[in-house]
Amino acid sequence: MSRYLLDKFLFTVDRDPELVERYREDPAGTVAWWEAEHANRILNCHDGESSTWLRFDDRERAALAGHDYPALFELGAHPFLTLTLFIAMFERDHAEPLGFQKEYAQRLSHFSLPYPDIAT
Repeated sequence: MSRYLLDKFLFTVDRDPELVERYREDPAGTVAWWEAEHANRILNCHDGESSTWLRFDDRERAALAGHDYPALFELGAHPFLTLTLFIAMFERDHAEPLGFQKEYAQRLSHFSLPYPDIAT
């Protein structure tokens, strides 16, 4: 399990409006593509630099492909990163202001302190 890689996925997808839409429409395909093409890129470095060993485990891949932010939270993904990305993808589906944020809070309400560790 790699909280770093989960956070890297959430961070990089959230910063690209086209990737946000791609992830909304084809989550499994986007996760597979991102893992193959971007997981090992070193951020803020020229394209020739990369690692070779980073990959999601099956639980992480399934949580990302299923837009399962409670599972991502449980796996240690940073809640700010999940919240901002999923707001970008799903806020438009709610008629009332803060509708998605309320849904997010309700779906995570079964967690109690101490929350899962989010350190990378």
